[in-house]
Amino acid sequence: MKAVLQRVAQAHVSVDDEIIGAIGPGILVLLGVEQGDTAQHAAALAKKTAELRLFDDAAGKMNLSVEDTGGQLLVISQFTLAADCRKGRRPGFSRAAPPGEAKALYQDYIGQLRGRGLSVATGRFQAMMQVHLVNDGPVTLLLDSRGVF
Repeated sequence: MKAVLQRVAQAHVSVDDEIIGAIGPGILVLLGVEQGDTAQHAAALAKKTAELRLFDDAAGKMNLSVEDTGGQLLVISQFTLAADCRKGRRPGFSRAAPPGEAKALYQDYIGQLRGRGLSVATGRFQAMMQVHLVNDGPVTLLLDSRGVF
């Protein structure tokens, strides 16, 4: 699994001009599920997402996690993170997990975060979405579950 984490002041996602998920300060997560990913990957990535220190403490150092700050998360399924762009000009998506597997792991990741007591808003799996955000910092990180555990 791959995730792009963006520290945000606020974010929301809409489908057909209807806002379906919104958060205040917290983390926007773009989550890509690849072939071979498992529930273990989802759990490890959720743990890392929840505990990663992305927020400033009183001294202005990034020493606080989303758990520490009571921040919120907006998790968006993003299969294009599995793209292979090494050859040609068109990305290949053969590394992406099939939709049924990807949806189950996407939901597992969200469930892991909620299980930690975090407030999680979501997009709509396989929908065309418009994601709006105010990046705070900016702070943007790329995580890969294969390097998390």
